[in-house]
Amino acid sequence: MKKAELVEQLAAVEHARWAHWQRYVHNQCERLPDGRLIIPSDLVERWEEQIETPYERLSEKEKDSDREQVEKILPILAKFVEAAKP
Repeated sequence: MKKAELVEQLAAVEHARWAHWQRYVHNQCERLPDGRLIIPSDLVERWEEQIETPYERLSEKEKDSDREQVEKILPILAKFVEAAKP
């Protein structure tokens, strides 16, 4: 596998991750008639706290969510490493 192919595969995983998150966020919001979304204040508070928290200080449940995302890219990276072996 070439580097450009690796980048494309990882970019596809990243896009899927982003789209999944955005769908979740949008589903948590109140949609106004003009299309704007209002995020509930409790979620804003929670997410801002998570943004400011270093990984090592996250709860195990929050870490598991991040680990789950990493598990999606490991097979792609393993394939790239294996193909690069002489």
